[in-house]
Amino acid sequence: MIENTWTKRWNDRYSSEEFAYGEAPNNYLKEQLEKLTPKTILFPAEGEGRNAIFAATLGWKVSAFDISEEGRNKALKLAKANNVSIDYQVGELETLDFQEEQFDAIALIYAHFPAAIKSNIHKQLDKLLQKGGIIIFEAFSKKHLEYVTKNEKVGGPKDIESLFSIEEIQADFPDYEIIELEEKEIELNEGLFHNGTGSVIRFVGRKK
Repeated sequence: MIENTWTKRWNDRYSSEEFAYGEAPNNYLKEQLEKLTPKTILFPAEGEGRNAIFAATLGWKVSAFDISEEGRNKALKLAKANNVSIDYQVGELETLDFQEEQFDAIALIYAHFPAAIKSNIHKQLDKLLQKGGIIIFEAFSKKHLEYVTKNEKVGGPKDIESLFSIEEIQADFPDYEIIELEEKEIELNEGLFHNGTGSVIRFVGRKK
């Protein structure tokens, strides 16, 4: 894996003592996980681990990955503080040893992969999910560009190609029963970098 500007950016962000997006789980993820029976779950682009650690405290068997070593270090520290363990790998998805149909759930929470590869990553992740498995997704919508222009503190990508639309989610996850799929304005209060009003896509789907 190349130590490129993308990797460096996330290592820099996660290298401070404070948690970039806080230690509490994302609200939407929390709400959705509490409806499910804990089984196996994967957290792509998991950063400092707040969501993965929350899932582990509920009894899920948790796997996670990110390109940032600094993110992993913070996540393992947070896991220890919460008396849970998670399997956290560092690298790009195709280099990791996950198996087809390994997981009962996949949680994509602000997993903004580079625009050129984001749909391809979604299709790779789909193969890791069992039939009947659940995707939980929250990330910034294309409309979010208007919000971040007015208030940089809300965070998120500043190029429209890295943001999501309902149509993209439908195209990336075609063989899913849609439990929920909407574009919504929400208030974020997550650590240092997600603060203010933003526009997100929320999706929960069950693999057919």
